[in-house]
Amino acid sequence: MTSDAAGAAAATGSPTGPQAPDDGFHVFDTTLRDGAQREGVNLTVADKLTIARHLDEYGVGFIEGGWPGANPRDTEFFARAPEEIDFRHAQLVAFGSTRRAGVPAQIDPQVQALLDAKAPVVTLVAKAHDRHVELALRTTLEENLSMIAETVGHLREHGRRVFVDCEHFFDGYQANPRYAAQVVRTAHEAGAEVVVLCDTNGGMIPAQIQAVVRTVAADTGARLGIHAQDDTGCAVANTLAAVDGGATHVQCTANGYGERVGNANLFPVVAALELKYGRRVLPEGALAETTRISHAIAEVVNLTPSTHQPYVGTSAFAHKGGLHASAIKIDPDLYQHIAPELVGNTMRMLVSDMAGRASVELKGKELGYDLSGERELVGRVVERVKEQELKGYTYEAADASFELLLRDEVHGGATGTAPRFFRAESWRAIVEQRPDGMQVNEATVKLWAKGERIVVTGEGNGPVDALDRALRAGLERIHPALARLNLVDYKVRILEGAHGTSSTTRVLLSMSDGSGEWTTVGVGDNVIAASWQALDDGYTYGLLRAGAEAQD
Repeated sequence: MTSDAAGAAAATGSPTGPQAPDDGFHVFDTTLRDGAQREGVNLTVADKLTIARHLDEYGVGFIEGGWPGANPRDTEFFARAPEEIDFRHAQLVAFGSTRRAGVPAQIDPQVQALLDAKAPVVTLVAKAHDRHVELALRTTLEENLSMIAETVGHLREHGRRVFVDCEHFFDGYQANPRYAAQVVRTAHEAGAEVVVLCDTNGGMIPAQIQAVVRTVAADTGARLGIHAQDDTGCAVANTLAAVDGGATHVQCTANGYGERVGNANLFPVVAALELKYGRRVLPEGALAETTRISHAIAEVVNLTPSTHQPYVGTSAFAHKGGLHASAIKIDPDLYQHIAPELVGNTMRMLVSDMAGRASVELKGKELGYDLSGERELVGRVVERVKEQELKGYTYEAADASFELLLRDEVHGGATGTAPRFFRAESWRAIVEQRPDGMQVNEATVKLWAKGERIVVTGEGNGPVDALDRALRAGLERIHPALARLNLVDYKVRILEGAHGTSSTTRVLLSMSDGSGEWTTVGVGDNVIAASWQALDDGYTYGLLRAGAEAQD
């Protein structure tokens, strides 16, 4: 083994490299390079290392870490990753370009930077569109082919596996199919293990992709891959169409992150390959980690996970219509294309004014209430939900408020209200604007808890914050467990009124106790009144979770 090859093996995390992926099919992740080009995403080296660990745990075969030599961050990542990550499944990939026109590969500094990165795999980007060669590279078509062949050969001589990304391939194939195919053939004959056809502008549709991939595979004999952008909303479909056409290497990004509108989303692609195509592309048991890995990476990137993302979104297996719920009660497969547990997700029932008895029964079961046979009780809950939503409440995103409503009906008896942990006697919020421009927000809350009358005042950054501080301070005297609670999200929406210009305010408020998160809803004729209702429900639910003793 040459010293270069030995260094590349060390970059996989062990002297012999990671457990080899099934070489019959490659799942190649480019979140750390192409995904990082998404607007608003700025990854530190620590972020990239964390994401790489998640991707390796998930079981992808290749992780493209960035462009060594192009910026200090990527260079540092390649220096640290082999030392700090024990790669079990993935091989680290360095990205770069072919040698410059007129410069031998042996002395081109950007090619040397790829070798210095010590990654066992290198992806080279090469021009496949004749117009781009002449206008962007400002060289001849023949020199471009030489640049590809010589760079691939040089890297292969130093023990690297080489993949070649043919940039703008599909547009180039439409303009000059003979030259685009020659680029593929040149890379393949020079020793490139995979030649990746890139829909760089994202303008292709599945039928075009499949036809071109099939033709190019037959004409060149090369092993082909696909890299699809999502500008037409077809990146996942285009990736699968390429597989149908013969591609055995798919390039994706976690959650579809990428430049402009993004790239092919790793998680739907992998789920489709495993569950729809019957092709094993991940280690045993890894598919069930899909939702967790998706959300973990979103947390690192600091982007809220898309609730409607296929397979992994919180709404991916959520059901709202009463007709759907009735069918799902009989057989979940009637309105679900897979069992959500296969990808680590869960089915959810949404309670709204569209809900029927079956929706409430299933939601009750989800929350731990057996409502089977409770026809009258379920009917009351359905009617109460419809009445409340007519006033502006929504329970689709406020499971905690719905559970409290359900608890009232189940345990409330004749009063229709279950025993509470506290009772508010009154509250008020004052905003004082002083002559010097300073604003003081003060709230006073009077409440009863465990037979004790408590009066407490709080100040905050606004009237709602002051109310929250006052209510929390009062309740913590009786229920110290509330010290763990944190307000994590707060949303306000103004609802149009039914009469004239009147309006109603709805507040959704989320809290966490460190082990879980819940959302409550409040509605009122002003934001403070609506916020009080949501706060009341939020702290009540927190005490319910903590196992606090209710008062009569």
